[in-house]
Amino acid sequence: MTIPMVDLFAGPGGLNEGFSRAGGPSPFRSAISVEMERWAHETLILRAAVRSLGFPDEYYSFLNGEMTETQFRAIPEVAEALGDENERSPQLELGEAHRPMIDRKIREALQEAGVLDDPAKPWALIGGPPCQAYSMAGRARRRHDETFAEDKKHFLYREYLHILETFRPPVFVMENVRGMLSSKNKESLIFRQIRRDLQLDGDYSIHSLVSRKAPDDLEPMDFLIRANLFGIPQARQRVILLGIRTDVLAKVGELPILEECPPTSVRDAILDLPPIRSQLSPNRLDSAARWSEERERAAEVAHRNGLEGLDLPDSVPPLGGQRVRHDATVIEKQALRDWLTDPRLTHVLHHEARAHMPSDLWRYFYLARLVELTKGAFQPDVKTLPTALLPNHKNVLRDDTPFMDRFRVQAWEGPSSTIVAHLAKDGHHFIHPDPMQMRSLTVREAARLQTFPDDYFFMGPRTAQYQQVGNAVPPLLANRIAEVVHN
Repeated sequence: MTIPMVDLFAGPGGLNEGFSRAGGPSPFRSAISVEMERWAHETLILRAAVRSLGFPDEYYSFLNGEMTETQFRAIPEVAEALGDENERSPQLELGEAHRPMIDRKIREALQEAGVLDDPAKPWALIGGPPCQAYSMAGRARRRHDETFAEDKKHFLYREYLHILETFRPPVFVMENVRGMLSSKNKESLIFRQIRRDLQLDGDYSIHSLVSRKAPDDLEPMDFLIRANLFGIPQARQRVILLGIRTDVLAKVGELPILEECPPTSVRDAILDLPPIRSQLSPNRLDSAARWSEERERAAEVAHRNGLEGLDLPDSVPPLGGQRVRHDATVIEKQALRDWLTDPRLTHVLHHEARAHMPSDLWRYFYLARLVELTKGAFQPDVKTLPTALLPNHKNVLRDDTPFMDRFRVQAWEGPSSTIVAHLAKDGHHFIHPDPMQMRSLTVREAARLQTFPDDYFFMGPRTAQYQQVGNAVPPLLANRIAEVVHN
């Protein structure tokens, strides 16, 4: 038996992946996913299709570069599976304009799954309304003349609420950013309004996944999940609400909660990935020899400013690529290794660094070396940079300069900072901890820190891949939530 799920605001499938790998002999299965962004939708459809085919050998032939994407998609079984998934989950935007079509597609999917007319059969509604409007950065970017009520992103949760009211799932999971807890509408906390609305006049009970308090005793912070406490190599904090229909709750004993796991670090997640170098920007300047010269200059500047013990290797790391040969993927933490790796892969996917200006290479070298010498105990910011490495910006050293930590090294020793979609614009906040590589994180490294499996293929250009990874729920965290929901 499978347990159907309806996935709203699905992104590239972080929640979906975690739920689809939960439940043992009675796993969750996506009945329909709703996503509006083109590349995230294509990623979602590809993953759903290969999952429906049991991850065939031909998929790994494509991932390992033994056949092209066109050849892979032309295989009759693959073409049919992709067509079926596109039919089941077309690219749609949640909102009043598309409500009739989305309602119809959900009704068809639930009817096919055999749960629509039997309220006793289990299924789940999952998803997280877009978070930009609730996030601290999103609030800062909002125009001064735009009120909360005029920002439509705040009320996209009402589309989630509409589907909850219309289809009444036994269980739902709603995810959002920490900023939801402090976001206000006319001085009233929006979180309290959302929580009250989701109860549907007593039809649902809203629970925490990390607190055993009774629902009426829960405070907003009781819904905050710190991902690094549950084995995720990232300091990501998210608000997650578990809703249970009251007639279902009456048949349930004590509800399980998430169990904390041993910590995992940046080192655990990405140390084994092949070293690569960035390209020099502009690209006409790029060559391995020129890059090596810039590393020597960076080391000289670091040495002049007090960083000792610099022994540069003779070799230059190669450029990465969409596929980089890698036959020996080794992760020491078994739970993380079992989740991320696949012996059928012979290549690392999406492991290509963006191009950087020589001045940024010098900054990356200096800051990464400084963090390396302090073993991650010290996290430098712009003010830490010596004068020769300061960005050429007016007022760069003023106390009120925004984003003083814009150059941030992801230290080996602890979890990374929160992986965000802004990685698509620049990598300054995500500097690789190895000073000899002088670069920001690749899509695959960001995906590892988000716990996407190594065989997860992200569609679209690199910018779109970064956005997809940054916007997702860590699949391993989703899996642990799914096991609680399954129980």
